[in-house]
Amino acid sequence: MEEKNAAAGTHSHAGGCFFCTTAMPMLENLVSGATRDHFRSSRVEFLKGLRCLLDERIAHLAREESKGTHVTVE
Repeated sequence: MEEKNAAAGTHSHAGGCFFCTTAMPMLENLVSGATRDHFRSSRVEFLKGLRCLLDERIAHLAREESKGTHVTVE
């Protein structure tokens, strides 16, 4: 389980896992705040792109399609 420490801006990870106890803290210290902000912004933009795709697909499916043409029979 991951908890955000608001004051320090760091993450507390579950104990026992090499990645959680060693690798993640090292990686968090290697990137600056500006770098984290850029990656966060890119994630937000990616999600906005997905939302746009979904909105377009919903609009396409919501349109009424013609059920055929009216033909006069003699």
